[in-house]
Amino acid sequence: MLPETIHVDATAEDDRYSRFRLIPWWDQEKIRAARVLVIGAGALGNEILKNLALLGFLNIVVVDLDHIELSNLSRAILFRPSDVGRSKAEAVVSAYRELLPEATVQALTANVMQDCGLGLFAWADIIIAGLDNREARLWINRAAWKTNRPWIDGAIEGINGVARVFMPGQAPCYECTLGATDWAILERRMSCNLLLHEANPQGRVPTTPTISSIIGGIQAQEAVKALHGLPTLASKGFVFEGLLHSSYVVEYTENPDCMSHYVLENVVQLPQASSEVTLAQLLERASVDLGTADVVLEFSRDIIHKLVCPACGAEEECFVPVGALRYQQGICPRDGRMRVVQTLSGFRPGNDAAPELGSRHLSDLGLPSYDIFTARAGEVEISYCMAGDASAVIGPLAAASEVSQ
Repeated sequence: MLPETIHVDATAEDDRYSRFRLIPWWDQEKIRAARVLVIGAGALGNEILKNLALLGFLNIVVVDLDHIELSNLSRAILFRPSDVGRSKAEAVVSAYRELLPEATVQALTANVMQDCGLGLFAWADIIIAGLDNREARLWINRAAWKTNRPWIDGAIEGINGVARVFMPGQAPCYECTLGATDWAILERRMSCNLLLHEANPQGRVPTTPTISSIIGGIQAQEAVKALHGLPTLASKGFVFEGLLHSSYVVEYTENPDCMSHYVLENVVQLPQASSEVTLAQLLERASVDLGTADVVLEFSRDIIHKLVCPACGAEEECFVPVGALRYQQGICPRDGRMRVVQTLSGFRPGNDAAPELGSRHLSDLGLPSYDIFTARAGEVEISYCMAGDASAVIGPLAAASEVSQ
């Protein structure tokens, strides 16, 4: 007897995403058009990106500083043995393209706190993070608030995990959740003179692929819900305890003194690259836009301007973000004394360093490309995004880099 013939109806309704469209509220076009910034390409990042590829997200930027180690292979579905030693971001981007060839995916092997401008956050419609440290989460939280973007946090340890959603302009935020222990851990990472202590090599977080799958799945699902305007875990945390497979939702309390609750209300997209504009030129533009010469430019983050030895008086110009220099680099090479760190948070005409600083291009300040600068005159402010850097940072995704506030 001949086997029964199976007829496949290859109509438009039976495409790759046809099962998703059976969900009444599902809009595949919203997913196709969404711009997603994924920060962290380890165990959680692998699960997040695997899910995003299967769901059909086409516009992705992945940021991760690290390279693949042998131990990553037991917890990361997108890594292969041949990837050991390779950039995590580049490896997951390659795997993403294999899963979804029509996607446009950009890898950034970078430290999100020091190497990523605020323009990258403003480019995204949603930010998803799979990280293992509070310092980076705090930075992401403040950047997301400034650029008015939602972000979804995930954390795992052992067989336990938590997923949290923080919506733009809606407190409590991640920083509101930090307690005294959290702040003590953050402070231990930085010395009193703003130089970074070495990370504890024994401080790696134990995880399993099962818990990363659970939490990464929740994060991806929350992203889908947020894009569709559905209720999310906004200012809440989904906690999963693997020992008894119990889960519950916690609600966070707003901290009225939280430093993160600040949104850049008026962001102007400048077509120039940061290498084409000096501080003085940007200040002049801001003076015209704000109608006054009494303008101060604020940077997106503090930078180390100089290291000054109190003993021999030697000075070394640095121009790097705070946190980029380690403690040992602060020692004077002449006499072995610890040098004093001088920082800059912005540019104010009239101070001693103004003429020299004013002639510097924005790209020569130690700040990342595709960043945002804020000009302030009293209570009035305007911000400028160096959109001319977009193509160098996010490649072909720059074509979709128009920012809405």
